[in-house]
Amino acid sequence: MVFFSVSEFYDRLVKTKHRMAKEGIDVLLITDPANMNYLSGYDAWSFYVHQVLIVFLDEDQPYWIGRGQDASAAMHTSWLDKDHIYPYTDDYIQSSDKHPMEFVSDFIKAKKYDNQTIAAEFDAYYFTAQNFIKLKDNLPNAIFKDGTNLVNWIRIIKSEQEIAFIKNAAKIAEGAMTAAFESIEPGVKQSDAAAAIAHAQIRGTDNFGGDYPAIVPLLPTGDKTSACHLTWTDDPFVQGDPVIIELSGCYKRYHSPLARTIFLGIPDENIQYIADVVVEGINYTLDAIKPGITCEEVEAVWRKTVERSGIKKDSRLGYSMGLNYPPDWGEHTASLRAGDKTVLQENMTFHMIPGIWLDHMGVEISESFRVTEKGCEVLAEFPRELLVKPNIRLA
Repeated sequence: MVFFSVSEFYDRLVKTKHRMAKEGIDVLLITDPANMNYLSGYDAWSFYVHQVLIVFLDEDQPYWIGRGQDASAAMHTSWLDKDHIYPYTDDYIQSSDKHPMEFVSDFIKAKKYDNQTIAAEFDAYYFTAQNFIKLKDNLPNAIFKDGTNLVNWIRIIKSEQEIAFIKNAAKIAEGAMTAAFESIEPGVKQSDAAAAIAHAQIRGTDNFGGDYPAIVPLLPTGDKTSACHLTWTDDPFVQGDPVIIELSGCYKRYHSPLARTIFLGIPDENIQYIADVVVEGINYTLDAIKPGITCEEVEAVWRKTVERSGIKKDSRLGYSMGLNYPPDWGEHTASLRAGDKTVLQENMTFHMIPGIWLDHMGVEISESFRVTEKGCEVLAEFPRELLVKPNIRLA
């Protein structure tokens, strides 16, 4: 079940160690499951308990530490040999007497790194305050540094195999958006449409299946489209309402997000105007993207295009995305916004989501793209427009 060659994993590890050496880090503790996957291949729904991948600067393989029940998953999904898989016993799980980071600390002591510089992902979703307290208490001679996003920035440029996986995810996204468009009708329960989307995401295509995405389908309707991160209810869709659909295809943990807005009925001039401006802005911005341009320059093209129409967007235009686990498919690195001077390079992948959210309605039309040698490649093929369903269907 390892989806990349050992040589690719070694290349990722070498890049990680280079960053570690540059920042004076001897030991890197990785708790972000996407980064664990990136460096080891490990893939299981086990991130609800404490687990860590430890990279020592002067060793050839990282070490996986996790719950004993998950050690077999590490053998099945990672490239690590059994000597680099260290499970802890179940009495560490959600215990008031023992903590997994005590086990990790003892392991670091046994390896004689307890007086070295140790970095952890302090701002990762899966690194808790208690993790830090236990490490500090049990490794009093260590120097601790923040290693948040160290691996994320290495992940930002994808290999050709990763690009192939993301393109598969884009095909799944197309199918899921088609399922959304076909199932959303006046009188249909929102939950039924969400089920159709989820089915399409997991079924995938005739050639390959899908994975669970890092974010569930987002499905705000009516005046709730002013709130971009709402999911579904069991209420029926209503004639005359807009419906935002934000979803992603996922293939072997790699994502390709896609958002569209459906209008159930004949849209008024205001929502159609906003949608047309958004599409124009997307088109101009995609045409400007190429290696060497910065994230803030990309955002400036969008902003200048849409501001001619009197529309402003305060939130970021997009972000780097790819490999991830719940609760987010973004990589937490580059953002398409003013002030971000990250230079775009070939095989970076972004989700550009120029959502416009007003007091009583919103419009989302997004594209995921890959930076190419001379420009960019839009990953999914789906009509880039306000999707209109004027016919009434009785429940």
